[in-house]
Amino acid sequence: MSNTSPRTDYDEGSGSSLFAYGLVTFAGIMLAIISVFQLLEGIAAAANDKVYVRGLDYTYQFDVTAWGWFHIIIGVIGIATAYGVLTGQTWGRLCGIAIAGLSMLSNFAFMPYYPFWAFVIIAFDVFVIWALCHQISTESD
Repeated sequence: MSNTSPRTDYDEGSGSSLFAYGLVTFAGIMLAIISVFQLLEGIAAAANDKVYVRGLDYTYQFDVTAWGWFHIIIGVIGIATAYGVLTGQTWGRLCGIAIAGLSMLSNFAFMPYYPFWAFVIIAFDVFVIWALCHQISTESD
C-alpha cells in the first residue's frame, strides 16, 4: 500500500489556488441551486397565475405567466452553465457571470410579487458573480 496521496493540478500550487478552486466549485453548485430555484419559481408562476400576490402597480409589471417563462428559461440555461463551471470550462465561468447577472435583473423586476425570495436570490447571485470573477482574475495573474 502506498503512502502517497492522489495528485491533482492544485497539489503543487499555493494555498490561494486551492481556495480559488474551492470557491469556484462552491459558486458552480450555488449557480445550479439558484437555477433550480428559478426553474421552480417559473413553473409555479406559469402554471398558476394566482400563486403570487399582485400588489401595487410597478414600472416593470408584466403578466405573471410571462415572468414564469422568463424564470424557466434562465433556470434551464443556468443549469447547463453550472455544469460548465463545475467541469472547469472557461465559457462556463463567463456564461455563469452573465446568467447570474440576468438572474439578478429578473429578480429585481420580480420583487413586487415575492420580495423576500427575490432579495435572497439576488444575494446568492452577487456571491456567484464575485466568486467567478475572482477565479478569472486569479488565472490571469
